[in-house]
Amino acid sequence: MKSRFVYRLAICTGAIALLLPPSLNAKSDADQICISVGRLLEEGHYTHQRLDDNVSAKFLKTYLELLDFSHLFFTQQDVDNLTAKYGPSLDDDILLGNLKPGYEIFALYMKRVDERVAKIKEMLKQPMDFKGDASIELSRQKSPWPKDEAEADQLWRGRIASEVLQETLSEHPIEPGPQLVTRRYERLARNVHEEDKEEQMKLFLDALAQTYDPHSEYLSKSDLKNFNINMGLSLVGIGAMLRTEDGYAKIESLVPGGPAQVDGRLKVGDRITAVGQNQGDFVDVRDMRLDKVVEMIRGKKGTKVRLLAIPSDATDPSKRKSVEIVRDEIKLKDQEARADIIIKKDADGNDVKLGWLTLPSFYADMDRHSKSTTKDVLALLKRLKKENIGGLVVDLRRNGGGSLEEAISLTGLFLKSGPIVQTKSSNGNIVTSSDPDPGIAYSGPLVVLTSRQSASASEIFAAALQDYGRAVIVGDKNTFGKGTVQTILEIGRFTSLLGSRSQDDGALKLTIQKFYRVAGGSTQLHGVASDIVLPSLTDLPEFGEGALKNCLPYDEVPKARYTKWPNSLFIDELKRRSAERVQQNQEFHYVMEDMARLRHKLDENRISLNEDARKKELQDDKIRKETRSKERLARHDEEPRVYRLTLDTVDKPNLQLIMYPGKIAQAKAQGNAKVAPEAAPDADSEDALDGAAPQDDTKEPVIDPERDESLNILGDLVDLSKGPKTASVHRP
Repeated sequence: MKSRFVYRLAICTGAIALLLPPSLNAKSDADQICISVGRLLEEGHYTHQRLDDNVSAKFLKTYLELLDFSHLFFTQQDVDNLTAKYGPSLDDDILLGNLKPGYEIFALYMKRVDERVAKIKEMLKQPMDFKGDASIELSRQKSPWPKDEAEADQLWRGRIASEVLQETLSEHPIEPGPQLVTRRYERLARNVHEEDKEEQMKLFLDALAQTYDPHSEYLSKSDLKNFNINMGLSLVGIGAMLRTEDGYAKIESLVPGGPAQVDGRLKVGDRITAVGQNQGDFVDVRDMRLDKVVEMIRGKKGTKVRLLAIPSDATDPSKRKSVEIVRDEIKLKDQEARADIIIKKDADGNDVKLGWLTLPSFYADMDRHSKSTTKDVLALLKRLKKENIGGLVVDLRRNGGGSLEEAISLTGLFLKSGPIVQTKSSNGNIVTSSDPDPGIAYSGPLVVLTSRQSASASEIFAAALQDYGRAVIVGDKNTFGKGTVQTILEIGRFTSLLGSRSQDDGALKLTIQKFYRVAGGSTQLHGVASDIVLPSLTDLPEFGEGALKNCLPYDEVPKARYTKWPNSLFIDELKRRSAERVQQNQEFHYVMEDMARLRHKLDENRISLNEDARKKELQDDKIRKETRSKERLARHDEEPRVYRLTLDTVDKPNLQLIMYPGKIAQAKAQGNAKVAPEAAPDADSEDALDGAAPQDDTKEPVIDPERDESLNILGDLVDLSKGPKTASVHRP
């Protein structure tokens, strides 16, 4: 049995106190941080997984993949040698505060990068043939490392050829392909050499935390000092959350109400390839350090940044879109709940008034106790009921979560009473959280619209309403599947006991609990399955929790005691009617065609190195878009009247008309209609006379088949909830 220091983790006044032997006082600050992270993970993580040989081997693999995401710089020979040398002992090294293995592995990685970049520069001096039938893997994340240097050379020849061809075919060339790729890899080598000991320690300990689960993370001193780049690297200038993947800055999420989300052109999964300031030249950012990309995108309010991005649904990485965004502050007002009143025709041609509640996040302002999601939604619901809506859609498609307490209390607005969510701690203790208010704010027909981007608190809200039979869940097959809770522990609170510093030691974001539905199943991994699934380009498992490495498994706890909602939801009949409409809806046909192409490309995982074949694919995409634009213009779809209701206008007598019959048709004719899975963007004017033309015609109407079909489903639910229609009986 391996020797270990004896230690224990005790709970003291709500904080975790780590008791360590005084002999460790001689350890350096970095060594003490290493020990503290290891022991906090062992004792504090939800799994209580000991740092043993199994974790050690997994840790090594996670670290190697963090350094070499595409399995191209190391060879299998390198991996075998590193595994033999470090695999069985990294657990002991962590608990002894020995960071030397992390530094030595990074030094080997640096050497391999230098060797490879030298070969790439020679390779780029040679002519390249793009006339053959060769192809390469699109993604090597799941591929094995090359067995030796010769196989690595062959893989790199294909990869470099692909990068040169990609830049040659780009609609937005920055400079000749060979020159750009040369500079890109020179920059990569410089970046690797610039990683100091502190940054290397950050990578090493981050890999250790991610070995336990993908949401645990070691945050370095610089992470804590720069909160805007903390917690996933948030770009406050445009409102996007980025992470590094295969050398790209990839969009992980968009901040609700931020400039990028309001603009609508950047999507989750897009990969940024270049950044430009105002009208200046684009600068290639492939293989640039993420903090430097962040620095280039952030800037003063009101200034412009231009981004070149590979669309998330692009089957060819040569495809680029240029997006210019004005930097702005991310204001709480932009993230507030808002509502629309939508007047459309029912099956009999009569006007029906429906409500649409857009909920970007579950927020609560601790400094202003009057400000919270629940209180804001309650105000909107009161006005919607005053307007006599027949039913309500709650749109959670881009809601990544937020306050658990708000998710619980908001759910309570639609239920009379009962449990909302169950939470299990690492000790197995289960706590049931119930609706804090026995009252009910809205009891009418209810639809909840979700997507793969609906996560965490959103999933708690949707799951509870589904388990109670209170709402029809519509959208992607499943929500994201994040059913875990994290807490931030400053390492200095523990190392300070050894005479170390405080915030300079960074922090550990630690997974400590899991969420469970009142029906017993976890939202972890499985998410919330829709009752009615609509075709959507976001409905890919690659966008969910299951695509993350080392994610925690699904499990169940005993069912809580609760009483189902008494009214029927007519799920089978709603599904039948919706399926018929979807089958006849051309916009959904476009989505299904795009999904099939994207799914085939992802499954095939190959891309051609033939220039003519790639040009044909790009040309086909262009023709497809032009054809669809003409087809949209030729159609005469029913257009509703849409009135916007914000927290600023909720008490005003008149409503703001933001969409009206003829506006979409006009936009189609001008080529301005925007295809995006979201409700129409806000108009600038705060109010207008009921029935009058809107004050702002410059906003692009949105073609959103998911929105339209959700309203159709709600209309059906309203109709079915009225009961069977009977003929009048006339007595003689």
